[in-house]
Amino acid sequence: MPLPAAQFHDLRDRRVLITGGGTGIGAALVDGFVRQGAQVAFVDIDAATSLELVDRLSVETGYRPLFIHADLRDIDAVRRAVETVAATLGALHVLVNNAARDDRQQLEDVTEESWDESQAVNLRHLFFMSQAVAPHMRQAGGGSIINFSSIAFLLNMAEIPAYATAKAGIVGLTKSLAGKLGPDNIRVNAILPGMIVTERQKKLWLDETAIAAMLDKQCLKRSLTADDLVGPCLYLASNCSMGMTAQTMIIDGGAL
Repeated sequence: MPLPAAQFHDLRDRRVLITGGGTGIGAALVDGFVRQGAQVAFVDIDAATSLELVDRLSVETGYRPLFIHADLRDIDAVRRAVETVAATLGALHVLVNNAARDDRQQLEDVTEESWDESQAVNLRHLFFMSQAVAPHMRQAGGGSIINFSSIAFLLNMAEIPAYATAKAGIVGLTKSLAGKLGPDNIRVNAILPGMIVTERQKKLWLDETAIAAMLDKQCLKRSLTADDLVGPCLYLASNCSMGMTAQTMIIDGGAL
């Protein structure tokens, strides 16, 4: 039986924006912050699934998170989403840049268009979302930006050159933003998940052989799920990590 979720009482009423919050890891994060009593908004391109999540949490918790339908490849839409959230909830305290898509593509098959698409989906919007949120965090007196990278760029995986580049870039972006925003009491950190077994991953990439191979590498002999990332993210959002910025936190079951 899993342990009960830790409670971060300072997160109650914190205003939180999560990207890619409709499914997978993002949905687990939305659920986790809502159950801490935070005021949560999330952005996703999948309206149907996102509205199902909103309805479920409304029934289960009595709180209805704010869903913003947007394509994060559209930077104007990113900026509008931030302004809508700030106008509705107030100045933001927490931004979780979670949205990503780990497409596979062999070296010989990468085109200019597919390369640019990967950077737009996995890296570019993190900067522009952070840029748009920063003034609102200054207004709030500070905040926490949490960027989701991945251990994938450390594993020499041949089939993800563009994705690996984006995920490595997120670490560099995290450190640069931390240096810029630290004087405003805005902390910026990154989470690097290992193999997280979601329904999407099982449908597209993961079979029993791949899961067994990763478990053989991990110190923890169980598959990691999206719920394993909720606690670390809550910690980075909370006052428990108030002295921590420009850092990376690896959550991979001890695979590295």
